[in-house]
Amino acid sequence: MEHQRLRVVPLNGGSRMKRSQTAGFSPFAAGVVATVALDARRVIVVAYSGSYNVATTEEHASFTRSVFDTTFRRSLESRAAAETVQSQISDAMLATGAGEHREYCRPCHAEPRVERTLWSSGMRPRPPHLREAAAHCETAEIFWPVKHRAKMSGMPAFGPGDDDETLWGIAAFVKQLPATTPEQYAAAGCDLERSGDGSAKRAVRPETTGDE
Repeated sequence: MEHQRLRVVPLNGGSRMKRSQTAGFSPFAAGVVATVALDARRVIVVAYSGSYNVATTEEHASFTRSVFDTTFRRSLESRAAAETVQSQISDAMLATGAGEHREYCRPCHAEPRVERTLWSSGMRPRPPHLREAAAHCETAEIFWPVKHRAKMSGMPAFGPGDDDETLWGIAAFVKQLPATTPEQYAAAGCDLERSGDGSAKRAVRPETTGDE
């Protein structure tokens, strides 16, 4: 009786088969999928473990602050570029914008030589000083957050309650803040009156310096 020969199968045969099956799946793509899956697990762990401190008495970590700032800036730039800029800003629009700023913006964003209110300093993210921030923004980049604002910032959107002319007046006034003196700011919009629903009724022209 003849004995059948046993065929020896190489131990790495299965590995070759697996490699042939996944030849179209690049190592880079595999790394991306693995990284996303790992990050997703971390987010779930942090969310459900309660380990993240949501108290505003604690500052954001530098990484978190950087992510928020970058996301806000890129989103703002892309959307503000689509806005049709108000071609003419009248003195009345500027005066109304000054009054709106004094009424709604000053408590959180401060004014020339006056700091923001104590309670607004505890907001996270902390509201910027508009006199400094406006120097690095286009008018449309001021208008867009005034109208729409941003999520998780604590600032309400004014768009649903005000017309675009009023909002452009606010944006134009804020854009002028870097060159506005405390005396000019104190005089601007100080005679603004409001009706029962909070809308502007009357405004005065901001004072100017120099000879007329």
